[in-house]
This record gives sequence, C-alpha cells and structure tokens, in this order.
Amino acid sequence: MRYLSDEWIAAVAMEVAADAALASAVRSHTVSVTQVVTDTPFGEVVYHLVARDGAVAFGKGKVPGDITFSQSYATAVDIVMGRLNAAEAFINGNVRFSGNHEKVIAAQPLFAALDGVFTRVRARTTFD
Repeated sequence: MRYLSDEWIAAVAMEVAADAALASAVRSHTVSVTQVVTDTPFGEVVYHLVARDGAVAFGKGKVPGDITFSQSYATAVDIVMGRLNAAEAFINGNVRFSGNHEKVIAAQPLFAALDGVFTRVRARTTFD
C-alpha cells in the first residue's frame, strides 16, 4: 500500500484499534491531533488521531482539536523513514505546529505508544 493513501489510513486505523500498548496509554490522555501533509501524490492529505474517554480513533480528515502538525510530503517521508528527526524538523521549520504546546508535551507517552503501530504499517508501505 502506498504511504498516505486511503488504504494506508485504513491500515493505520485498524492497527490503532487493535494495539494493546496504545489502549493502555490512551486511558490517561485526552488529545486530538490533525496531520496535514502537502504535495503528496494524492494532493493534500489530512488525517487525525483522537484520544478521549479511554478510547482512541484514527481516520481521514480534520477534527476540531488541540494540535495540528503540517509538513510537506518530502518531510513526512524523511521522518517516517528515519532520515529526519521529527523534533529537528520542527525546530528547523520543516514541520509547522499550531495548538496547545502543553498537550503535545503531556501526550508524549501516547505518541510513544503509536510508534509500534507506525512501525508495523511501515513494513507494508511503499513510498514511491
């Protein structure tokens, strides 16, 4: 499946729903995150993660929320492939952020739990 395709978003959503570590982490976090990726082979792609009331959901589109991250397709691919550190990309202005900084800091354990989800999906993903 191709990175950021509808199939990719569906695969991530299935992994998010089934991941035990993420289910455990979400119990103590409430946050909604929207990702905007520009210049993709599919145009602009927007997807979200919502953790609320002990449940987590991932899907296509924007949600009203706490945090929005925006980056180009090239930056997103470099981060996913480990060629660029996400924190460095933010500091260098390659990833733009809007929203509640405190929510980002508080949700770090939740984001760390997401790593397993993205690692499993990345193994089945193409980036061409």
